[in-house]
Amino acid sequence: MAVSLTIIGKENSPLYIWMDEGRDSLQLQYLAHTGLDVIQEKISVGQKLPGDSRELYLGLLYASEEYKIYGYTTNSKIKFIVITDVTNAALRDNEIRMMFRHLHSIYSTVVCNPFYVPGEKISSQ
Repeated sequence: MAVSLTIIGKENSPLYIWMDEGRDSLQLQYLAHTGLDVIQEKISVGQKLPGDSRELYLGLLYASEEYKIYGYTTNSKIKFIVITDVTNAALRDNEIRMMFRHLHSIYSTVVCNPFYVPGEKISSQ
């Protein structure tokens, strides 16, 4: 399944970072930043279109020899990046899309908490 999950705020600051134990965290952070660059590129191109009817799920952003990077952005410019193993061929695009929708609903639940201060890091196990 996923080896890393990153939630990035409006100002491109990380709100939540999770990495699978036993993985090279520096490499996964580098790949998350690579995915963020691709998301920024896709968002800036999408803003030039009239109507802004872009899809929230951005699909496969980047693939390396070991990992695949998928992206999702919300209407409020919160970005989700999920990194998976290349060897995990069982994951289909539709399953990744459903995972992002589920993550979006969990994030919405966290933000709706009256004790959460917007823009703060999210701490969760």
